[in-house]
Amino acid sequence: MVTLEQVTKLREYANISFEEAKAALEATNGDILEAIVNLEKQNRIKGPEGGGNYSTQQKTAPENDGGSKTGNASTHAQSASFGELVGRFFRWCGRIIHKGNINSLEVLRGKENIMSIPVTVLILLLIFAFWIIIPLIIIGLFFDYRYRFVGPDLGKENVNRAMDSVAEAADNFKHEVKGDKTDGTHSDH
Repeated sequence: MVTLEQVTKLREYANISFEEAKAALEATNGDILEAIVNLEKQNRIKGPEGGGNYSTQQKTAPENDGGSKTGNASTHAQSASFGELVGRFFRWCGRIIHKGNINSLEVLRGKENIMSIPVTVLILLLIFAFWIIIPLIIIGLFFDYRYRFVGPDLGKENVNRAMDSVAEAADNFKHEVKGDKTDGTHSDH
């Protein structure tokens, strides 16, 4: 699959149109160096200064030309692809952090909103203070605190329905321990 980044790089290097760059990359399955070689063979771009051609064939004996251009080109291609991978990773991290910041966990008691924290902060707290946060959340359920997610990604009805069912289970357990009847009224003993 040919990416816009590849097309842009080839277009800048070879001074050709987007369509030509895309077609050349599609013909070489996204290999920029191979696309350059093919474009040179078709005389659509100018070859390197000082004569010679780029080649993707492996050389059997090292040439004594003072600084092998093909070796530098392959090293550059490898570092560019590593740079692309690092860039993609950081863009992915940025998208995840953004989603965590636009979605939040609300803590409610009755109808009152006690606090709201972004999911990113919740995840960091769970990572660094797991043994404190989980018991606090569970204890909060027994003191009639409720939790719900709000936001475009996590504010779905089925996610909050699951949160409500956990709160109801905590209520049922609390009533069983106190010896309450199932209809919620206290028994007189």
